[in-house]
Amino acid sequence: MRVVECVPNISEGRRPEVYEAIARAAATAPGVTLLDVDPGAETNRTVITFVGEPEAVLEGAFRLVAAALERIDMRGHQGAHARLGAVDVVPFVPVAGVTMAECVALARRLGERVGAELALPVYLYEHAATSPARRNLADIRAGEYEGLERKLADPAWRPDFGPARFRPEAGATVIGARKFLVAYNVNLNTVDKRLATRIAGDIREKGRKRLDAAGKPVLDSAGEEIWDPGLLPGIKAVGWTIPEFGCAQVSINVTDLDATPLHVVFDTCEERARAHGLRVTGSEIVGLVPRDVLLAAGRHYLRRMGRSTGVSEAALVHVAARTLGLSEVKSFDPAERIIEYRLANAPAPLVALSLGAFAEELAADSPAPGGGSVAAYAGALGAGLAAMVANLSHAKKGFEERQGELERIAVRAQELMARLLAAVDADTAAFDRYLAAMRLPRGTAEEEQQRSRAMAEATIGTIEVPLATLECCPEVVELCLEAAAIGLAASRTDAGTGAAMARAAASGAYQNVCVNLPGLDDAAARAALAARADVAWRAVRERFERAEAELLAELRAAAAPGAG
Repeated sequence: MRVVECVPNISEGRRPEVYEAIARAAATAPGVTLLDVDPGAETNRTVITFVGEPEAVLEGAFRLVAAALERIDMRGHQGAHARLGAVDVVPFVPVAGVTMAECVALARRLGERVGAELALPVYLYEHAATSPARRNLADIRAGEYEGLERKLADPAWRPDFGPARFRPEAGATVIGARKFLVAYNVNLNTVDKRLATRIAGDIREKGRKRLDAAGKPVLDSAGEEIWDPGLLPGIKAVGWTIPEFGCAQVSINVTDLDATPLHVVFDTCEERARAHGLRVTGSEIVGLVPRDVLLAAGRHYLRRMGRSTGVSEAALVHVAARTLGLSEVKSFDPAERIIEYRLANAPAPLVALSLGAFAEELAADSPAPGGGSVAAYAGALGAGLAAMVANLSHAKKGFEERQGELERIAVRAQELMARLLAAVDADTAAFDRYLAAMRLPRGTAEEEQQRSRAMAEATIGTIEVPLATLECCPEVVELCLEAAAIGLAASRTDAGTGAAMARAAASGAYQNVCVNLPGLDDAAARAALAARADVAWRAVRERFERAEAELLAELRAAAAPGAG
């Protein structure tokens, strides 16, 4: 799937009937999914987020701009955020299967169309910029809407598209392509904007102007103001006060998450707040955030607590959200605010069931779910036990020297557990596709040909899904052995149970591979898949024999009459 994100910022955040209608206009484009509409009354600005295939997003963006120009009149606009026009900025962001170059092309095509069809001055920025002087959004926006008429009269600031003519009701727009940007606000225990501005100057990459003893800017030999750089690369920041929240905020754009992760921004703001006699009370994500941002934060704070990071994804997100205080001024719902969760399909129907409901579904008179799904679930339970033993041991006194190895085991076990849980539903879905292919009509030669193709594709699925389950199992057994060897002695039986579950999972998965292989007409592919299955099945049996020898034999000896 090819996914582009578009995050227009419009100059209206106080009239729901206006900003919601503008957001709906984007969603009318076929193939566009509207993810978020985030208004701000004090800023009088709304951040709208939608995604889709490149062409769909391009059309959605044009419809949004057209709708905004019909509904917003800049002549009466006031707000705390810098802005250039009714549609202040329209960035395209590559999310999946799309390059930055393709997003640049989208930005330029939109700019050309908006300029020609809507007669709006358009500037291109970031990766789509036509010159280095126009790369930075803040440079283009300098002077804001109030200075736009003068800017348009300057030949150096002729728009990239559209007329160099001031439209007071519309202003101008800035269109571009950029990396994923996180709009992030850090809350302070003050309402003093000046204090928030000091922290913003401390952390932002650009830093602050160097001042002399009289408080005037220091100039270099060319007469230019000298700026002392700030602490964090890829960070833009200002200070402001939001009366509706009852606090000042450091308002931040994180433009390069690789250079400065979100948790580093938060921690640095905490450090600088203390230096200014203040305290950070929480933070706010505006719009959506990539999942990995919060997973990285969760791992960072768990390590700082001296805890294992080998916990579930949900636990990592919870730790991050709690530590960052993401719900202090607005409720933070991961299902709504993490972009991958919003893009995901409906919850997996089997994995979402209770244990009892899953067992009842299994016992019903239908062929799926069946052995393949049960095998995958058994493997997930085995991996879960390996993670449990490692995490229990990690927190105990006396295991300090082994914490690194225990954390490695827990992290890897969590990864395998997630993969095997996904296979529970994938196996049933593969079987359902096979049944659907069997039911296709075969009355004509063309129908027979289509059915044969569908059967071949579905058969591959019924083999590859259980084969993937099977190939996870040797490592699950090995992780259980490692956890038993270096973890708590009292948890060795849990590790042994995990190894047994992985062995059972492998047996079930191997049977499912073998029973479906004859349906594959391609002899070479059949032989290659069978060889892979044989290798994994042999590895599981060998490792489980070792597990029995090391764990079960010891337990039997301890339980023998006269032992101890």
